[in-house]
Amino acid sequence: MSTRAKEIIAIASITVFALIFYIRKVTGGLPFEFPMAVTYGVIGLLALSLLWILILTIQGKLIERRVVFVYVAFAVGLPLFMPISQKMTISPEVQQLYDAVLEQKPGSRVLISFDYDPPSAPELQPMAESFIRLCFERDLQVIIMGLWPQGPQQANLALQKVLEEEAIAAKNLQYGVDYVNLGFQSGNEFVIQGMGDSFKKKFPTDYQGRPYDDIPMLSNVKNFYNIDYCFNLSSGFPGSVEWVQVAVDRYGQDMGAGNTAVQAPTMYAYLNANQLNGLLGGMNGAAEFEILCDYEGKGRKYMVSQSFSHVVVIAFVLIGNVAFFMSGRKSALNGEKEQA
Repeated sequence: MSTRAKEIIAIASITVFALIFYIRKVTGGLPFEFPMAVTYGVIGLLALSLLWILILTIQGKLIERRVVFVYVAFAVGLPLFMPISQKMTISPEVQQLYDAVLEQKPGSRVLISFDYDPPSAPELQPMAESFIRLCFERDLQVIIMGLWPQGPQQANLALQKVLEEEAIAAKNLQYGVDYVNLGFQSGNEFVIQGMGDSFKKKFPTDYQGRPYDDIPMLSNVKNFYNIDYCFNLSSGFPGSVEWVQVAVDRYGQDMGAGNTAVQAPTMYAYLNANQLNGLLGGMNGAAEFEILCDYEGKGRKYMVSQSFSHVVVIAFVLIGNVAFFMSGRKSALNGEKEQA
């Protein structure tokens, strides 16, 4: 079979596989999971095939780079359909955020700012879903806003997912009474500064165009002094840094943050200075928070997928080193050094 034919078969198989699960999602089908026996079988086949590739490499039969790409694709995709979990240790900053939410009394107002867009959703959306779910479980009132144009849209996706859960749906939560989405407002950190004086001036209407004064849960919300806790989901500017500099430093707001893995390291200075009372960093932080919330969300699934892909990549790095030494290139390089 020619290389071109192999490529066509691989692309067709992946396309069909993706379409099947996309159609199931759109039509409301139940999430698909392999039986545990099939899961162990897939893991065993993957390990044996990697061992076989190693043997072929030792024999001098090198594989094409396309094979590596296919293995990484399967390592990322297949764990999403396996009923397995990954043991994780809860970080102090994640526990701190969870405890801060538990300290809020029923009826307390929590402000959540969605400052990210779809490219960062794989890391931040699981945080949003589990955090909103925890707030609703604790009977907290949730006020949503965004300093990024697509942030409120991401919030609506998270709300839709959480409100569909049986336990949350049983609470009969009402928009405008238990939660509200104020939408997007341009102006970066100046929006936060203006909210310190009046929420209404910055958000005269909500995301749906409903006047601020017509929303029952906002009748006694004038500024930050009427907010009990603030949580920011951020992937850049404006984001958590600006919220700390204005809402925390100027108005004394209690605040936690959820950030992408790239941004999270820059937030530990604020955490250590007690300007943040909790931090979720990247996919790992999202998964740890889900464990604390006893919630089987995307974060825990994605972490299993990520770990599988790391194992496969490391395996191919080792196989690549075997190929290097077995090819005789090491001797050639050593000979060049001696001549020099």
